[in-house]
Amino acid sequence: MTDALKLPFAGEEIARRLSQTLEEPDWLLDERLDASRRYAELPAEINPLFTTYLDLRAARFSEIEPYTETGEASEVSATVPEGAAALLHVDEDRVVARALSRAARDAGVIVDTFANVLRERPALLRDALAGGTTLPTDDKFAQFARAHAALGVLVHVPDGVVLEQPIVLRWSVGKPGRGLVARSVLSLGENARASALEEQVPAVGGAQAGQSLWWGTSEVLLGDGAQLSFAAQQDFGPDTLMFVNRQATLGRDARLQWALASVGGQLQKSRIDNRLVGRGASVQQAEIGFGGGSQLFDLTSYTRHIGEDTTGDLLSKGVFTDRARGYFKGLIEIQRSARGTDSFLGEFAMLLTRKARSVAIPSLEIDQPDVRRAAHSSSVGPIDEAQVFYLMSRGLPRDLARKFIVMGFLEPVVARIPLPEAQDRLRELLEAKWPEAPAEAA
Repeated sequence: MTDALKLPFAGEEIARRLSQTLEEPDWLLDERLDASRRYAELPAEINPLFTTYLDLRAARFSEIEPYTETGEASEVSATVPEGAAALLHVDEDRVVARALSRAARDAGVIVDTFANVLRERPALLRDALAGGTTLPTDDKFAQFARAHAALGVLVHVPDGVVLEQPIVLRWSVGKPGRGLVARSVLSLGENARASALEEQVPAVGGAQAGQSLWWGTSEVLLGDGAQLSFAAQQDFGPDTLMFVNRQATLGRDARLQWALASVGGQLQKSRIDNRLVGRGASVQQAEIGFGGGSQLFDLTSYTRHIGEDTTGDLLSKGVFTDRARGYFKGLIEIQRSARGTDSFLGEFAMLLTRKARSVAIPSLEIDQPDVRRAAHSSSVGPIDEAQVFYLMSRGLPRDLARKFIVMGFLEPVVARIPLPEAQDRLRELLEAKWPEAPAEAA
């Protein structure tokens, strides 16, 4: 095990006990043991371009005890939020709400825990998880979640089903000294269409001193012609550590939109893997982070073009003030089979103070010369003073002009959030960060 990631709550015996406690079938135990072995063998960072920027010094893992027994609260709400097709809400280690709209239920949509699916439709979960292909096999953090998740959520949308309203997954954590390791699997059949909103919020009463942990996944499987819009808002408390892997595998002509916004937490390390397997598959990805204080956002993205005529449009943006840091690391891989690829990766950051720091490392790996486009772009710097001057010339005070520029810089992600109420909440969260930013940039 590398010095960068020493976890007192990891290991094969712990994985075995978890599986026994959860009364899992043998095939799922085998999945955990395979992941545990991979976790033990992998370095914390495999890409030499990114190794320098792995910084976990703020994490005090020895002070955290992840939950090993999860389940349902004594009362589970069955109320669907207005404007949503479904809701599953996990508060610390308990499911406190699980609900489907009538239209979603009649269409055969499933939004439930692994435990319930194993009892009612075990083959459905096995088809999705067996073989470990829904998470990157070369990532230590992903394999830890695969081996040690105490709670799992499956979202299944059958072939041809179209949901006009979003599915809401809500995670509330923040109890000092505790952590939740969880997995989310979203499977859409052929020509299915849906949107999902993942909300990561502080638990009620979780503002006490002491680190907490949320370690999760989003594992997306899109059949031929399927379309998914996935939005996420992260607003954990200031002492929460967050580790997340998101991997999507796209079939022929499948389309995926990511809209990911991170505001809270002490440390967030995330990795997104897009695997464009089917011909004509496409992904649009927009990710933002707004950091203040001593927050750290470590955001990595891999997009692998495998099928012909695939398209990727990937954008990461960050705003950092005080002593916050943001690392944006990305790789576009165009394999020999991926003729006709069109792919772009952009990474951009604004620094609002002299002590804020950001690094952008976009990269390309091309093994197929017959491409439509393969490009990347990046920049890190203060707010453009010419833009500030222009707005001030129209009568805006300097601080308000700067604020408008920053909010406009982040708006492309905000606008992709599926629920209007969630959009408004995200704008409020972003604006709430602004008072921490002084009037003068670096």
